[in-house]
Amino acid sequence: MAFPVVTRKVKLNNGVEIPIVGSGAYAPPDADQVEVKNWILGALKNGFRHIDTARGYGTEKAVGEAIRESGIPREEIFVTTKLPWNRHDAVRESFEESLSDLGLGYIDLYLVHWPQAIEYQPGNDFPTRPDGSAFLNEKVTFNDSWAEVEKLLDTGKVRAIGVSNFSVKTFEQLFKTAKIVPAVNQVELHPYLTQNELREYCTRKGIVLTAYTPSGYSKVRADPLIVSIAEKYKVTPTQVILAWHLSRNTIVVPKSVNSQRQKENITIPTNISEEDLAHIWHLDRGERICNKPDPVTRRVWGWTDVQLGWEDFHAPTQ
Repeated sequence: MAFPVVTRKVKLNNGVEIPIVGSGAYAPPDADQVEVKNWILGALKNGFRHIDTARGYGTEKAVGEAIRESGIPREEIFVTTKLPWNRHDAVRESFEESLSDLGLGYIDLYLVHWPQAIEYQPGNDFPTRPDGSAFLNEKVTFNDSWAEVEKLLDTGKVRAIGVSNFSVKTFEQLFKTAKIVPAVNQVELHPYLTQNELREYCTRKGIVLTAYTPSGYSKVRADPLIVSIAEKYKVTPTQVILAWHLSRNTIVVPKSVNSQRQKENITIPTNISEEDLAHIWHLDRGERICNKPDPVTRRVWGWTDVQLGWEDFHAPTQ
């Protein structure tokens, strides 16, 4: 069965609409930027109208070039980028650098990539001490950086603002000072990590969830339940998982450099029964796959799981 390209959008708490399916634009530090531009251009040609990049990915220039080469009007493409962890005390400067590298005139969604602040050292995005711990910037908090992100809305150069990797715990701290409720919280989210408590909290606050690592990589795609549903409906395991996300209005940003897989990621089946989708919730095991805490230190990019508010796992109730 052929399915149409997903053009569905989600309305954010400030009225801005965002395509529910986007293409991730992460690339390793040594990636060839011409190749990056080409596969992002391929994603646009395959129907994607939402590109998710970040200052920390180093792909903003490639994203901008791909969009300009695509010939698609700027206003038809939604671009997300992010404040890196080492620029919490230089929000406006980092935002302007992203704006310049993208070269698109404005940014649709700007996220605080991580709540923790790392010291800024040019050419070293994650400076560490001799014992391997991160050089944290303790002169600034995410409350401080969020206040500066709020001011960006007055520039007219960004349409919506939000956060990434925030938990109920960090949100509670943020809301002690925040004047604007984040529009989006982008987090790791897949069938092995359904984030039920966070989902309920964000729903109450009017915050939309975006799932990164939405398929759970090959580990979740190979789960017998996912495979059996895929076989039943004659689709791929990734398409099953993405359909599960969309059934709960979760934005997804799968990333692939392969044109055929890009097409699969943007043509998501709509005929999977609610009963079959409901079974997927029972796979939840609170397992992080992309950003997994160190088993000894419990740190994730400088902070412990306790600091991040990631230490608790509540089993699904469904």
